[in-house]
Amino acid sequence: MSKPTHKAYVVQEPREGSDRKGRWLEVGAVWPHRNGSGFDVVIADGLAVSGRVVCMPPKADDTPPVQ
Repeated sequence: MSKPTHKAYVVQEPREGSDRKGRWLEVGAVWPHRNGSGFDVVIADGLAVSGRVVCMPPKADDTPPVQ
């Protein structure tokens, strides 16, 4: 299998009134379909995912993006 082109993150928004940024949790990987019209998102086994899922290309230093 080829390397994923993107990583999937669940973004946990900070509590209202907080000056903190959202917390990005890596939950899976993303591969484009060969025909170019969609993606496969593979979530790690055993995770319950809800909320906002963001797909971003991986960074060279492997740190999650900042919101």
